[in-house]
Amino acid sequence: MTIVYVLVAALAVALLASLLAPEGLTAGGLWLERRLSGLQTKHVRVDGFDMPYLEGGKGEVLLLIHGFGGDKDNFTRIARFLTPHYRVLIPDLPGFGDATRDPKASYGMADQVARIHSFLGQLGISRCHIGGNSMGGFIAAQFAVPYAHMVQSLWLLDPAGTTASHSSPMLEHYEKTGENPLLVKRVADFNETIRATTHKAPFVPRFARVALGRRAVADFELHTNIMRQMAESPLLELTYQPMPTPALIVWGREDAILSPAGAESFRQLFPNSSVIMMDGIGHLPMAEAPAQTARDYLAYRATLA
Repeated sequence: MTIVYVLVAALAVALLASLLAPEGLTAGGLWLERRLSGLQTKHVRVDGFDMPYLEGGKGEVLLLIHGFGGDKDNFTRIARFLTPHYRVLIPDLPGFGDATRDPKASYGMADQVARIHSFLGQLGISRCHIGGNSMGGFIAAQFAVPYAHMVQSLWLLDPAGTTASHSSPMLEHYEKTGENPLLVKRVADFNETIRATTHKAPFVPRFARVALGRRAVADFELHTNIMRQMAESPLLELTYQPMPTPALIVWGREDAILSPAGAESFRQLFPNSSVIMMDGIGHLPMAEAPAQTARDYLAYRATLA
């Protein structure tokens, strides 16, 4: 019996250690955040990729697409203000979050647009509202071209994809040196990622920073390749004519990743749009000011009713 007790104790200690490790603590915190926002984790396989996604709420579908280096939980906090009104879907894009990582796959914007289309098809969704941040905004805007019949409206949060939005000191530095705060070589560098992407940084516990930093370091080679493919994707205003899709364009005035001047370029791409410039906010409005960003979106959606 003594041996059995020792084995049970050893297993309990091992389990407790795993739960108290940065990754375990982070998973526990995310579980709680998701529950508070009325979200459940689900899975679907799309074009050979596993694409986990969060889902919650009822009503018209609102699909939210995260940015480069991000994942589905970039929208978890703001989702608590949205799930009472809409059926919210937030997938991990292939190459990010908990989705499949295939170093041989192509991750250009057109490729990710095709995967989002397949994702919606798997769920039987033919019409929806689409929001996206940064790279996710690029994908959402480009999706609205071949699949305009599927898009009821766009919500573009500091989106990439135009010459003006890419005219930032950070991207100019990246083009010259290959250095980018979104490409993390050391775990400690993840603190710089948070500083660069937010002006009003949301609370991120140290254990979560460590866990996210470790994941970013493990993804460095793949994400360097994806960043290159993203940079090589044709810019929207050089490829497409102005589009009639209704759009809400939101930009943090303190965005250090993409230039706030991009708001005007997207307004020209989507003439049937409204623009909100957020003072004291950086690159991630939905994380820095989730309540206000959600209120602005709900007010905008009311104008479409």
